[in-house]
Amino acid sequence: MTHLPYHRVDGPAAAPVLLLGPSLGTSLAVWDAQIPVLARHFRVVRWDLPGHGGSAAGLLPVGGTVGDLGRLALGVADAVGAGTFGYAGISLGGAVGAWVAAHHPERVSRLALVCSSARFGPPDGWRVRAAAARADGTGHLAYSAPARWFTPAYAEAAPPALHALLADQRRADPEAYARCCEALAEADLRADLALITAPTLVLAGREDVATPPADHARPLADGIRDAQLTEIPRAAHLANVERPDAVSTALLAHFAPPSASAATGTAVRRAVLGDEHVDRAIARTTPFTARFQDFITRYAWGEIWTGDTLDRRTRSSITLTALVAGGHQDELALHVRAALRNGLTPEEIAEVILQAAVYCGVPAANSAFAVADRVLTELGLGGPE
Repeated sequence: MTHLPYHRVDGPAAAPVLLLGPSLGTSLAVWDAQIPVLARHFRVVRWDLPGHGGSAAGLLPVGGTVGDLGRLALGVADAVGAGTFGYAGISLGGAVGAWVAAHHPERVSRLALVCSSARFGPPDGWRVRAAAARADGTGHLAYSAPARWFTPAYAEAAPPALHALLADQRRADPEAYARCCEALAEADLRADLALITAPTLVLAGREDVATPPADHARPLADGIRDAQLTEIPRAAHLANVERPDAVSTALLAHFAPPSASAATGTAVRRAVLGDEHVDRAIARTTPFTARFQDFITRYAWGEIWTGDTLDRRTRSSITLTALVAGGHQDELALHVRAALRNGLTPEEIAEVILQAAVYCGVPAANSAFAVADRVLTELGLGGPE
């Protein structure tokens, strides 16, 4: 039997290593939404908790601690040849990263703690859950997981990512799960926080009922010197699943090299406009246009489009209106496609253009409808009705 957790590597072999730690009850697939963004810039190494995903159940002994899980994570880093690495972890995975950063500060270059804590509440609740897992298995926990992990709106929508995570919960080994619960019961990293020297980002889901920000994220940020705290709106405990773009952007900005705004901007630009367009734009860049491309990547995409005040659907609606007003038809065609990617329907795009007709003029809207109809027809959507 291997003595290392199961792990998976994505991204360029020569890139800086970024370890991603999972939450209790999930597998490394909990990070799936972040991989397309992070693996462009890092050698991303995801690992499974004992008895979760592909990891052997016996990796955590009876009476095992968060420190024991931290040593397993260090073993994964050693296995991929990472002397130093960035580390981001969700919940229990975050506590593991905090322990490693406190006790092996020379190994962790930067740290992100996502919906995590230094002390996960009274130990009795974790012991009760451990006993239930041993007695009844982990399948029954899947029934209550959506309420612990997500906002009611997300849980009610029940997207595919939620079902995949519940399947991971059901497959978790009951004894290994119970031992992880007992490690959480005994975990108290509050005294360790002052030992962390790595630049740290604390990310919290504003609607997290499992680790409410005021009781868990704020003490982390207060206890770690110069730590930054960011709350993700409309997100609960698995914020990176519920609000993947917001979390990916925050992580990229924190872990990326000094050109963070450019790296973040490129990631967001690709997410909104698509790889094909961005690749063409990069290929057409000349010494004459290079500074302008850098400007729009850093400012428009790396700062404006990354803000959390407006969601991307709203930003797309505003952008469509502005392009109608300015008569920028080539850009309008591009952003009709972007609006679809950001979740607007053809009917909503038509409504935006109709609204623009009132304030920007009928001729401008007439041209815009022609452009939008052409794009939607090309995409097989039949154009707005």
